[in-house]
Amino acid sequence: MKENSTLTIADIAKLANFSKATVSRALRDSPLINEKTRQKIQQIAKENNFKINASARSLRLQKTNTVAVIIMFDPESDQAISDPFMLEMLGTIADQLDSHGYDMLLTTTKHSASNWGGYYVESQRADGLIVIGQGDHDQRVESLVSDNLPVVVWGAEKTDTDHCVIGSNNQRGGFLAVNHLIEQGCKKIAFFGDIEYPEVAIRWQGYVEALEQAGIEVISTLQIKTDFTAADAQQKLQQLLEQQPDLDGIFAVSDVIALGALKYLNQQSIKVPQQIAVIGFDNIAMGELCTPPLSTISQSTTAGGKLLVKNLMAQINKQQVRSQVLDVELIVRDSSLR
Repeated sequence: MKENSTLTIADIAKLANFSKATVSRALRDSPLINEKTRQKIQQIAKENNFKINASARSLRLQKTNTVAVIIMFDPESDQAISDPFMLEMLGTIADQLDSHGYDMLLTTTKHSASNWGGYYVESQRADGLIVIGQGDHDQRVESLVSDNLPVVVWGAEKTDTDHCVIGSNNQRGGFLAVNHLIEQGCKKIAFFGDIEYPEVAIRWQGYVEALEQAGIEVISTLQIKTDFTAADAQQKLQQLLEQQPDLDGIFAVSDVIALGALKYLNQQSIKVPQQIAVIGFDNIAMGELCTPPLSTISQSTTAGGKLLVKNLMAQINKQQVRSQVLDVELIVRDSSLR
């Protein structure tokens, strides 16, 4: 072992039999490391006269080893971080950041500061930002890009933007979902979602494309503005069926919305898929467990989360990155299969 004066975190990691990331966090009293482990590592460091000057290290490296993850929520929306799609994505991001020795600082646009660059990066609270969703807040992201700060967005790729966007092929997903319903004999298909969100707007384009390709009229009253919650889906479906009793198909832009629709249809003893076929978007785990099991469009949260972290790490290290669109897949289950 080296002389105590030249010991490094790597040396302490070997002595403690933990990873360098775990040792670094323990020495910084990170709450991500349990108290027993922190005490063990700090005791070993003390016995070997090892001290870490966190402020000097931060100034020298200009790094906090923290990434801020901001989830875009509309202030009027009831959508929450507990949304299954969000949890799956955040789990992958957290695991990937951990593998790079980074902590995750999680917040939403309902509570975060308005000046993201100043609050998180310039004040050294975080080395970069991952933004999930776009909503009506794109200007905040654009300001980060203009200040040349590390940022990666999960959302809908735009041709007129300079920032890195990772997202699914939303138009293809919308087309696959609606085309499948048409193949099952559906002719009056409702669209449940809010097209003010860029990703949802592109799924709407896929919906329109499938109808037009099949020679089916696009009816504006079947575009139902829906929050990303099951409760809102149930309310909107009740209202729709009062006006459109001959509805025979539903394309929901998220599985949570689709599950809300299924619940209402079951409560009303409306047979799914015989009377109304339903398909969602996301392929969350509970969709396979509901009655009937939910057809959906699968987008890979694992691949997406990995790419978000990979591209942000590259930016932090002053490397060039590019936007990327991930493939989607039609998953057919009983809710749409006639």
